[in-house]
Order: sequence, then C-alpha cells, then structure tokens
Amino acid sequence: MSDQTSTTSTASTTSTTDTSSTTDAAESAGQTWVAAGPAGTVGSIGRTGDGFVVRLVGRPGQSGEYPTLAVAKSALFAALGPGAEYPEFHEH
Repeated sequence: MSDQTSTTSTASTTSTTDTSSTTDAAESAGQTWVAAGPAGTVGSIGRTGDGFVVRLVGRPGQSGEYPTLAVAKSALFAALGPGAEYPEFHEH
C-alpha cells in the first residue's frame, strides 16, 4: 500500500515539473542574438518554441532550425565560410 502512495506522489511531481518547463520555453520564445564580426552584423539567431533559427545577412529566409543556442552559433559560424572570424553574439 505504501508503494502505491509513493508511485502516485512521484507521478504528480513529474507532471507538475513538465508543465512548468513547457511554460518556461513558451515564455522565452522571441529572444534574439545578433552576430557581429569585424565588418559589422553578419547574422542573427532567434529563439522559437522548438529551438533556434539562424538568419544570415544578405541571404533570404532562415538557414535552419537547431535544438540549442550553442549548435545554432556553430551553424552560423560555419555558414560564414573559411577564414571568417568567430563573431560576437549580443542578446537583444
């Protein structure tokens, strides 16, 4: 009988934690980081409800959607091409 009570209590705690995580992700959607290189702005990264999108200056549309900010920063840097310096990222 105590095993059933413990299981029920754990399930309730997990459900509550999952709900708040979903709310936090939805509230943080809309953040933007601008990537600046020696010659000025080279692109930006925007947070969505599902991850991060990369946009490059001079290229129409998005370059892709990535699961984490670190992966999105790496993708933006790689898209700049050989010899490019790693840009500074500023949150706006």
